[in-house]
Amino acid sequence: MPICRRLKKYLDDHRVEYSILPHAPAYTAQETAASAHVRGREMIKCIMVSGDGRHTLVATTANQRLNLDKLKKALGLREAHLEREEEFRGQFEDCEPGAMPPFGNLYGVPMVVDEAVYEDDEIVFNGGDHASLVKMRFSDFERLAKPKKAAVADSL
Repeated sequence: MPICRRLKKYLDDHRVEYSILPHAPAYTAQETAASAHVRGREMIKCIMVSGDGRHTLVATTANQRLNLDKLKKALGLREAHLEREEEFRGQFEDCEPGAMPPFGNLYGVPMVVDEAVYEDDEIVFNGGDHASLVKMRFSDFERLAKPKKAAVADSL
C-alpha cells in the first residue's frame, strides 16, 4: 500500500531517500515493529495529546511509554491528556486513524520528539496506514519535521 500522499510529496519534493516497508496489518507500535522485523527503539509511534486546549503530536520509540507529567513540565502545560481518535480524526485526513506519520508540520500540529528517538541514525514510522512503514535517516527527518526535543517518555 502506498504511503499517504502528503508525506510522499513532501519527501519527494525535498529529495529525501526513504524506503517503504510493507508488513502484515498491525495496530500497535510494538506489533507493527515485530511484523516488519524492526527493533522497537527504531520504530517511532505517534501520540496525540491535548495540552491546555491545544493539539500536540508526540513521537516516542515503540518501546517507550509517554509520561504526561514529563510532557507537561517540558512544555510548561497546566494540564494534558491523551486524545481519543475522534478528537483528532479530521486533522490527518489522508491517513488511517492512528497511523499518522511523525510530521506534525504537514498537518499544522506542533510536534515533540522524545530524546531517545535521537539515538539512532535511521527511524521507521507509519506511512499513513496500518500496512506500510517508512524508513529514512533520522537527520533528514529532523531537518524536515523540525520537532522540539524533550525527555517526555519512560522505557517500558
